[in-house]
Amino acid sequence: MTSRTKWDKSRLPSRHVTVGPERAPHRSYYYAMGLTEEEIGQPFVGVATCWNEAAPCNIALSRQAQSVKQGVKQGGGTPREFTTITVTDGIAMGHQGMKSSLVSREVIADSVELTVRGHCYDALVGLAGCDKSLPGMMMAMVRLNIPAVFMYGGSILPGKFRGRDVTVVDVFEAVGQHAAGRMSDADLHELECVACPGAGACGGQFTANTMATVSEAIGLALPGSAGAPAPYEDRDRWAVESGRAVMELIRRNLRPRDIVTRKALENAAVVVGATGGSTNAALHLPAIAHEAGIRFTLDDVAEIMRRTPYIADLKPAGRFVAFDVYRVGGVPVIIKALLDAGLLHGDCLTVTGKTLAENHRDVVFPSDQDVVRPVSRAISPTGGVVGLKGNLAPEGAIVKVAGMKTLRFEGTALCFDCEEDAFKAVEARAYKPGDVIVIRYEGPKGGPGMREMLATTAAIYGQGMGEQVALITDGRFSGATRGFCVGHIGPEAAVGGPIALLRNGDRIVIDAEKGTIDVLLDEAELARRRAAWTPRRTDYNSGALWKYAQTVGPACLGAVTHPGAAEETHVYADQ
Repeated sequence: MTSRTKWDKSRLPSRHVTVGPERAPHRSYYYAMGLTEEEIGQPFVGVATCWNEAAPCNIALSRQAQSVKQGVKQGGGTPREFTTITVTDGIAMGHQGMKSSLVSREVIADSVELTVRGHCYDALVGLAGCDKSLPGMMMAMVRLNIPAVFMYGGSILPGKFRGRDVTVVDVFEAVGQHAAGRMSDADLHELECVACPGAGACGGQFTANTMATVSEAIGLALPGSAGAPAPYEDRDRWAVESGRAVMELIRRNLRPRDIVTRKALENAAVVVGATGGSTNAALHLPAIAHEAGIRFTLDDVAEIMRRTPYIADLKPAGRFVAFDVYRVGGVPVIIKALLDAGLLHGDCLTVTGKTLAENHRDVVFPSDQDVVRPVSRAISPTGGVVGLKGNLAPEGAIVKVAGMKTLRFEGTALCFDCEEDAFKAVEARAYKPGDVIVIRYEGPKGGPGMREMLATTAAIYGQGMGEQVALITDGRFSGATRGFCVGHIGPEAAVGGPIALLRNGDRIVIDAEKGTIDVLLDEAELARRRAAWTPRRTDYNSGALWKYAQTVGPACLGAVTHPGAAEETHVYADQ
């Protein structure tokens, strides 16, 4: 079908704003923006980006959106560009601004939903570049269930510091080195000036690249589209192809919930484990599943990751960055290795209209590289992320074990009721080997907003103490965090979870091989402490963070804020 072919809009949402005499006022608005009668008669495709000037992650998205619009036009559609917010973790990290980060995922999904609903768009291409914007955009696609294609904005190229590749995480860790007297002011300044050389998201297998990998594995993005760095013109080619692809999805009436099935979610979890990806995937995969009416929990994610071999030698645990994956063939190489080993459901449908196996049938795994290994030569037999449960985390917790030498830690609790207090103690070296640093009241409700703790964990590593202490929290960790750092502990402290009952000196045992996390107290002592516990108030008693705290659910279910597709009585796409 070409752009000259007349479309039947009888089943498309845009008929409500373009078809019939009663829609003359609506059409007059489109004429005001330069659209022709022919363009008004075509499907309307929302082209949503998270473009802003907050950070390099998003700065290239506006350029890429123009290429998506070209592809939509080539496919016979009428693109309508709009933007939504992002909160960029690298800027928000280490202060109260991080409380806004996870909340922004919901705002992104909600705002895309409202824009599409309000203007009756027929399809969606979503472009995202920073941590929460990727799952937020995918959640909106599944929630609306109109034909949709996701496209990653691309990673940043690695910086160069004295002959070695560096990322922003090296700068975070350098802050700890500086505090420990192991790096001068001049060296720190030199590093910060070269670590991030241009546009794109953080270069390691942190949250953005983890969820970009997921976008291909789950089938919502074109195969190979996640790989090219943000500055590369190749991204514009993928943008055009994404625009053309969404038009084909309209013709086929192929929708996100046809693609995001239980098996597709399992594929996504396998890829996260195989790449040593971010623990944040254990929040985002359940949240995406929730939009499709599928119950897919932290336990499900962790169980899949536990049995998945770790095959991609990527930072923060490994040696390589996203650019190196692109250089050897991109995400398809990872997927091919896992398909060949029978670890993925190859029959899952994707936005190409073909299955995952069909998309990767002709991919040749490159043998002359060591960025991604075949499963037969896996770095370790267990995935890079492990779930934990025990009397300290009855609802579960999660830890990234990729690159860790020791999988068991026993130590004494050193408790803090917010991240700032913990960071001050780390800066002052007011902790010792064998401590389990506890940061609580940072969960979804208690924060509110479930902050990441990269500033604190990176400072510990920078001081050379990363292997000598553990850190546990009901908050989150950045995908860039390394070391024995346990997050998502639930129930969270704000609702009286066991982490709220800990006292300095309590003995804590974390065993990532057994999948356990316990405090060495009997139930009677925990009951006495629980009886004496009283809830805490936060300083966020109005505004968006207050509203989030009233509706957000537990981390083990994705920290979602609405009932999800299981409670739907209608779907937007069918209105």
